[in-house]
Amino acid sequence: MTGSYWCKTLVIDGVPVAGVRLGATAGRLSQVSRGVRPEPGDTLLGTVLPGFANAHSHAFHRALRGRTHADGGDFWRWRESMYAVAGRLDPDTYYDLARAVFAEMLVSGFTAVGEFHYLHHRSDGSGYDTPHAMELALAAAARDAGIRLVLLDTAYLQGGIGRGLATEQLGFGDGSAAGWLERWHGLRDRLNAEADGLVTLGAALHSVRAVAPAAMREILDGLPGDVPLHVHLSEQPQENADCEAAFGLTPTGLLHSLGALTPRLSAVHATHLSDDDRALLGAAGVTVVMCPTTEADLGDGIGPARELARAGTPIALGSDQNAVIDPFLEMRGLEMGERLRSGARGRFTPAELLGAASAAGYAALGFGASVLRPGDRCDLVEVATDSLRTVGSSAAQLPLTATASDVLRVIVAGRIVADRGRLVGPAGAERHPEVMTAHALARIDRARRTR
Repeated sequence: MTGSYWCKTLVIDGVPVAGVRLGATAGRLSQVSRGVRPEPGDTLLGTVLPGFANAHSHAFHRALRGRTHADGGDFWRWRESMYAVAGRLDPDTYYDLARAVFAEMLVSGFTAVGEFHYLHHRSDGSGYDTPHAMELALAAAARDAGIRLVLLDTAYLQGGIGRGLATEQLGFGDGSAAGWLERWHGLRDRLNAEADGLVTLGAALHSVRAVAPAAMREILDGLPGDVPLHVHLSEQPQENADCEAAFGLTPTGLLHSLGALTPRLSAVHATHLSDDDRALLGAAGVTVVMCPTTEADLGDGIGPARELARAGTPIALGSDQNAVIDPFLEMRGLEMGERLRSGARGRFTPAELLGAASAAGYAALGFGASVLRPGDRCDLVEVATDSLRTVGSSAAQLPLTATASDVLRVIVAGRIVADRGRLVGPAGAERHPEVMTAHALARIDRARRTR
């Protein structure tokens, strides 16, 4: 596909640039001309930001939004509700829910998502008749919505350090590292056969509590070296305590001992780290994916984002449990958490926040940093600057004033895929994310009543 866009203002590396003409060929930027006037045939845009990457998502957690927030407790209590929802999903209902979630992400400004996926099998652990049915449901949902998906297929082999899977976790497991690798390679062959540029395969180790060190080593040896790899890291103090009791190492130290700390690794949350942990992550060039709205909602804590960045760690952002889907609120949450921790403003500049939501997230998903240069993917977000929230804001400071409600048009691979809260698609196709979501949740609720 070939096309051209003229932006009244394009924010490049955090700096607003007036009058930028963009050419797109085969979904990538082929031309970036600054200080020019539009030409006939250009699609005219207002203020434009780079597309946002949601570097950590669990799409099925969306079914818990507005249904667990009054329950009190902590992460571990919330997890019980999460298991209950997981047990009610099958490939059909998972497709419906994921398509709705991906549609909401698109209209909110996310142009790419890393789906940290471990709902591999039926709830009793048995396989579906169609191989990779749950994974293919996610791929189909992303394609139908129009978002870039990196399917982070996740190894989840034990219910805790030294413990087998609990009954509610049986659908997550593959029996062994060898079993997971066999399924992962089979899935890669299947997705490669259907390659369309929107869906790619990554990998994840759920956590040090869900994958034993020997299994991690086997998986690290069995994966291609260019595949993006993600892992939950030190989200809870209990995880740290259990790991140190079992292995005499922090989770970061354990990953380091296995050779897992490399630039291809993204550590999710990294909330409770020691000084040595931060130094190890920074020296290895590991990306940390923070999910401020989830970390706040679950009472996880405020991670040491500024210290990590100073140590050389790229910071990316994710929506995690999808209780909130709004890239601007994730950016704002990163900075406001830092302000609350430090008592000082301006811990991250607006340009740094924008980089965390775009370039760093794209790199964490294996795309390379998207910085609006020729050759980069043509993924863009047009934002209203005249709304009640944004009027008077400089374009450079939109990360601290805008919300998802201010997103106008969203472009993925050079094509407009969302316009003012609705998907752009073929005539007759459902374009309203809220209608998709209501339909999906109703099906899941019916499953609850019949089981």
